[in-house]
Amino acid sequence: MSIEFKLPAIGENIEKADIGAIRVKEGDVIAAEQLVIEVETDKAVFELPCPYPGKVSKIHVKQGQTVKVGELLLTLEEAGAATSPAKPAAPAPATTAPKVETPAAAKPEPAVTAPPVVSASASGSNGELPHPPAGPATRRLARELGVDLKRIRGTGPGGRITLVDVHQAAARSSGGGGGVVVPALPDFAQQGPVERIPLNKLSKTAAANLSLSWQVVPHVTQHELIDVTELEAGRKRFTASHAKTSDMPKVTMTVLATKAVVAALKAFPQFNASFDAATGEVIQKKYYNIGIAVDTEHGLVVPVVKDADKKSVIQIAAEITDLAAKARVRKLSIAEMTGGTFTITNLGGIGGSFFTPIVNYPEVAILGMSRATQQYVITNDEPKIRLMMPVSLSYDHRVVNGADGARFITKLAQLLTDPLALLSEV
Repeated sequence: MSIEFKLPAIGENIEKADIGAIRVKEGDVIAAEQLVIEVETDKAVFELPCPYPGKVSKIHVKQGQTVKVGELLLTLEEAGAATSPAKPAAPAPATTAPKVETPAAAKPEPAVTAPPVVSASASGSNGELPHPPAGPATRRLARELGVDLKRIRGTGPGGRITLVDVHQAAARSSGGGGGVVVPALPDFAQQGPVERIPLNKLSKTAAANLSLSWQVVPHVTQHELIDVTELEAGRKRFTASHAKTSDMPKVTMTVLATKAVVAALKAFPQFNASFDAATGEVIQKKYYNIGIAVDTEHGLVVPVVKDADKKSVIQIAAEITDLAAKARVRKLSIAEMTGGTFTITNLGGIGGSFFTPIVNYPEVAILGMSRATQQYVITNDEPKIRLMMPVSLSYDHRVVNGADGARFITKLAQLLTDPLALLSEV
């Protein structure tokens, strides 16, 4: 008897995923709940266990292929009682990614039928798509940009409308009103050797999100130099005093900035918000979830420290260390990457001075930190060497005006300049 194993639901609003590593091959005999395939979504990698035992008679997907929930992955033949399961093709590393819940019974349940896809050619009499296929993120972008999805012919599989399709439609419809139609690139190969390097799933998603934020958020960036001489000296003393404590997490400037940001957000709640363009309302959040940008070889990801206002410096340090480690091996769960209310991105370990970070939509503000350097500062008419850290605050000008931007960054500077002031807020 044949058993079909299809892509199960792997998260809220996740309709499709890319096939990563395939851990079995045709002819393998597998046990129930054996890990067989890795799938990659916009934000995380999931290892899929097959709930059924049997012999793999057919693999219907290949690495890099995009599949929808309900699409067939493997066909199995029921294994005889005396058949021993084969070992996986590759050992599955330990993971903390959320386990996909699938039935553990040996008998297959009725096959999941994927939702019908409307082809781009299946249009109505007026040339519009009657039910344009598009995901939640695409529909949200269309609402933000005022684009009618029924007037777009999707370029994705089965005529599915993509984020790029919506951006291009918005640019076309705006005409001379500020929209930009991207011209075709010249043939660079005529000038010399070239190489085309496709973006991975994570980078494509980041590119789409950054484009969305840059188009719908009117950005303003304010810069400041903050004297962190005393704070850094205290941080080093704390680190040295706990050097022999093996389980003590590293307290970095990002950790201290997280506590300072929470205090500033409490003083200026309009920064801990989102703007609802459909209703013209500002949604102020009463919780403080701080996103921490992490640079990985696969691209930039932003895990979130939840309820940062309720956690100590040590707890935040441990959580950031754990999240960063997961990010670098692509083991972050969806829950660990969503729900942020404000983002911090620290380039101090790389270099540079000021920069203009892009707001992590639908948040309304982001703090960029750069490398602290020793500089002469005039104090009481005398030059003194101080450790000065450049910071850059970008925000949504629809929600935050320039005066409040200056007040926020001044509050932040006060907290980071005076350790006692920061301690009083913890």
